[in-house]
Amino acid sequence: AVKYKKHLVFPSTSEVYGSARQVPINENHPLQAQSPYSATKIAADAIATSFHNSYNLPLTIARPFNTYGPRQSRRAFIPSVISQILNGSSEIKVGDTSTTRDLTFVKDTAQSLANLMDASSHNGDVYNIGTNNEHSIAGVIEVIQELLETSLPLSQDPARIRPEKSEVVRLVCDNSKLLSLTGEVPSTDLKVGLGKTIDWLKANIASGSYSDSNYAI
Repeated sequence: AVKYKKHLVFPSTSEVYGSARQVPINENHPLQAQSPYSATKIAADAIATSFHNSYNLPLTIARPFNTYGPRQSRRAFIPSVISQILNGSSEIKVGDTSTTRDLTFVKDTAQSLANLMDASSHNGDVYNIGTNNEHSIAGVIEVIQELLETSLPLSQDPARIRPEKSEVVRLVCDNSKLLSLTGEVPSTDLKVGLGKTIDWLKANIASGSYSDSNYAI
């Protein structure tokens, strides 16, 4: 990319912001390394920016907020909850369900990345990708259970609890900068996106391609 000056859209993450100091979170929100994962993403953003500054690499940094949908790793909470229900569990093992997230359907995230690739602004700037909607983990599980017509009890699994200071309590996107540049922002309704995710998991659990040994990394 440096040699040929190809435009690089660099995928970052909303985790670099840590727990929101104010909501919604815009691109000027302070970066907070609350976990080793977020620290590596902050460092990666800095390295990408250094190539833009040093070698004039045409660069755009994209920060998606909690993408979900078909093919997501089962270690993420949405496919974990759905797969537990589809596999006949009598309860749903969860972590902290009080935290909130801005959940973006994978098709919308992909479209936003493509829109950023096509945009004329390649000046090292940062753009959030999200819906501007806030959902609690507990509320999302309720929607999943409604769609699957279940009412299983929740059981907190200590293995799914983050260290206290590393937990990101609240993430809510401000996507106005993305809208201003591309004219389009994520818009898939949560229930619609969850329904498509459930359909994919049903098909792939039935075929054996999403078994207990797959995607749980």
